[in-house]
Amino acid sequence: MFKTMTRNLLELSDWIAELGVTDVAMESTGVLWKPVYNILEDRFRVLLCNARHIKNVPGRKTDIKDCEWIAQLLQHGLLTASFVAHRPIRDLRDLTRQRAQIISERTREINRVHKILEDANIKLGAVASDIMGKSGRDMLRALIAGRQKPAEMAELARRSLRGKTPEVREALRGHVTDHHRYMLKVHMEHIEYLERLMDELTARIDELLISRLSSPSETSEEKIAEDKGEPSPLPFNRAVELASELPGIDVKSAQDVLAEIGTNMSQFPTAEKLAAWARICPGNNESAGKRKNGHTGQGNRWLRRALTQVAWAASRTKGTYLAAHYRRIAGRRGKKRAVIALSHTILVILYHMLKHHRHFNELGEDFFDRLNPERIKLYHVKRLESLGFKVHLEKQEEAA
Repeated sequence: MFKTMTRNLLELSDWIAELGVTDVAMESTGVLWKPVYNILEDRFRVLLCNARHIKNVPGRKTDIKDCEWIAQLLQHGLLTASFVAHRPIRDLRDLTRQRAQIISERTREINRVHKILEDANIKLGAVASDIMGKSGRDMLRALIAGRQKPAEMAELARRSLRGKTPEVREALRGHVTDHHRYMLKVHMEHIEYLERLMDELTARIDELLISRLSSPSETSEEKIAEDKGEPSPLPFNRAVELASELPGIDVKSAQDVLAEIGTNMSQFPTAEKLAAWARICPGNNESAGKRKNGHTGQGNRWLRRALTQVAWAASRTKGTYLAAHYRRIAGRRGKKRAVIALSHTILVILYHMLKHHRHFNELGEDFFDRLNPERIKLYHVKRLESLGFKVHLEKQEEAA
């Protein structure tokens, strides 16, 4: 038995090497697998397995028996390794996840500012689309400083908000106490601190992309791709540029998604395997020919969060295939199911773009109409006839 201190783990690594071991299997348990994996990954082929997949039959459970069972499964080739990205991608993933948490915390702080303004009967959010814009921040600072004359604060409005000066003046007329000013000051300072931290993390991410992820890594992942006759993984910066071609994805969103799935798609045999790993696809629960539910299940919550945000953005784009795909499903299944379906479509598109180094091909918002125009025609004719109209169709002559 070896302890989990670094010195003990190094002794474990030497002992395993002396025995001529080449493959090591271990189960994933929270974050406790990481210290062992970090020590062993450079010397052995380490298989990190889902604990749910290697669970033994009920009985007298001990750590030694668990080890023997895992070793037996490994010996017979019955283990499937979980996807573990190489070290630079894992470092990037820590940064993008931390940035996502800070963005969420900033949103919560802004909501708290809204709550305090409502308590003070200040209706700034009713006339300004973003109270954290330049005009809104100036007014909040004036409010904190004690300049409570609505007419004076309304003059701080800029651009489009300038045209709403009477409404702004009325919205700033409230009942503000010293307690409200103090709480607003606390929250505004916290928001500004979080924004500085977001900028620092973004700069750190850019630095990491330049120093360690600007070229393909010489890892076993590249060798796997070469053995399969597939193109080598793209450099991360190039993959971000490629992913940014998709509607609804900006540079930050592309970084968040690729930090979770990596750029080497040879880890996933098919796009369906990637979607199943991400749990962005319907689940299977069928018995006696009856389908009970199709819940997607619990997967990578960070990837789901990023893909969902991208899907919402893509659903609002103009003249795109993704927006048409969203509307087509939302009308039948609802908006939330449509967003998950659109997330699945975006993930599948990204898979093929990264695997085959292809640019995004926009199919257009009329793609589904062009698939079966006769069906569209019959549908609209039937709808007009149901309203009492007599329909006569004549095909338009094509222009010479």
